[in-house]
Amino acid sequence: MDLAAFNALSAWVTEAGLIGHSESELMAGFCRRVVESGVPLARALVILDTLHPIYEGRALLWRSDQPETAEVREYGRTNEGEAAENWRRSVFFHLLQSGQRMLRRRLAAEDPVDFLSFKQARDEGMTDYLALVHRFADEGVIGEMDCVYSSWASDAADGFAEPDVLALQRLAPFLNLAVKSAALARMAGTLAETYLGRDPGRRVMSGRIMRGVAERIGAVLWESDLHGYTHISDNAPPEQIIPLLNDYADVVISAVHAHGGDVLKLVGDGTLAIFANEKRQEACLAALAAAAQMRKGAAKLNQKRSAAGLPTTAVYLALHVGDVFYGNVGSKDRLDFTVIGPAVNEVSRILAMSRSVEQDLLLSSSFAEAIGPEIRRRLVSVGRYALRGVAQPQELFVPEPGFEIHRTPAGL
Repeated sequence: MDLAAFNALSAWVTEAGLIGHSESELMAGFCRRVVESGVPLARALVILDTLHPIYEGRALLWRSDQPETAEVREYGRTNEGEAAENWRRSVFFHLLQSGQRMLRRRLAAEDPVDFLSFKQARDEGMTDYLALVHRFADEGVIGEMDCVYSSWASDAADGFAEPDVLALQRLAPFLNLAVKSAALARMAGTLAETYLGRDPGRRVMSGRIMRGVAERIGAVLWESDLHGYTHISDNAPPEQIIPLLNDYADVVISAVHAHGGDVLKLVGDGTLAIFANEKRQEACLAALAAAAQMRKGAAKLNQKRSAAGLPTTAVYLALHVGDVFYGNVGSKDRLDFTVIGPAVNEVSRILAMSRSVEQDLLLSSSFAEAIGPEIRRRLVSVGRYALRGVAQPQELFVPEPGFEIHRTPAGL
């Protein structure tokens, strides 16, 4: 690779990183340009850890027979089982433990095949293999992401020439920096959506971060909690409480998300969510469909937990309709993106009534009106009740026995 090609490639990947290309686009564009410069690159791999509740990291894999794209593989935890064993047998683990930055094997020249990745490369017809690790300084570490691993393989008869190896060593940091930048932007979005909710996370990442800025919206409000949670938490072994909360939260949140809702808060065993469709009836139908999915999910979960000898419970749910302010609330140092207004207080009070009337699903009168006359006829009044902190008594409803709304997300 001559100096002009090196400068052009380093300039391209720097600009592409600043523009905001994805990790896959950066990887594919970089590798194609390496080949166009005369380096006989056949396979390339870049690996970095991530901040994600499920995945430990992601790998970007490029192949010369599919030059336009780079495959993205997300992987789980590597600290136990077969994954941990494979990691300990990898060349990257060796580099990390030894403190080395580079390891090369000329596979065609019968260099030692002393790591699993070398054997796999040789079996795939590779003749030369270069592994690199670029570590971050302590202040650059994000979670467990403290370095970028990369490997570069050739299937040419003579493998890489020495100038090719030098060029890859000098160019890899440009790619790694661009990939790290793209990964951090993606991780910020993932974390915002994970901890704030999908829509609030997107709004925050788009710049809606000023304190006191809120939008008045009409929404279906969903508030749920677990029946008898206090009794369970007082009597079950402490190590069972978090798994119990996770199991039932997964049922509730997956149902809300499947039907277009957004979960705003998780407080202990409670969940606050909204369905903010401009068509009020559609939002009500979506919430009822999510409730039906949640009930079925909870029933299956209870069977599974009962079989394992674990405590079970039921999910109590209240659905209400009202106008709320949706936005940032808090101090200059700590903000929450949430909903506020009388309707939020009302749905909480309705949920509290579920135990008194022995119903696991209660619908407010405003919800019953918004759902439309056809469904309204399938709702049964359980009476008017004075709700604490609410001026007027509220009539509450339940679906008639056996009645449930079933809709797919595409039907919203």
